[in-house]
Amino acid sequence: MVREINENELNELLELYLYLHEDSVPERTERLTDVWRQIVADRNHHIVVNEVEGRIVSSCVCVVVPNLTRNARPYALVENVVTHGDFRNMGYATECLAYAREIAKRENCYKIMLLTGAKDERTLRFYKNAGYNSNDKTAFIQWIK
Repeated sequence: MVREINENELNELLELYLYLHEDSVPERTERLTDVWRQIVADRNHHIVVNEVEGRIVSSCVCVVVPNLTRNARPYALVENVVTHGDFRNMGYATECLAYAREIAKRENCYKIMLLTGAKDERTLRFYKNAGYNSNDKTAFIQWIK
């Protein structure tokens, strides 16, 4: 079942992020709790999850960004697309991305952007099959340390 995350599911999400790029579950510090509360309270920040038999197995983040161009239509950013290793290639992440697209449509976004650091052709094909393309824009990233 694809849905938005519940406030009490932070621990499950952090465990799932071990399959993204994290090497450990972060300590439940006051800063982490404050960030979580900020995310949950932000009507433009959506954490989409796919639940199978009561367990969160896939997720993505969809952030709607207010915008003054394009007739004041917002755009959406998708990040942190992840699926538990035991549940890959079953369509769960595709369902999360489709749900994020519905959020963007509902919010009248004119585009959705997604960046990936993946170079693996299967992963790139996955995003293309989900409706994304790498032809229209050039992405640049500046890491801030």
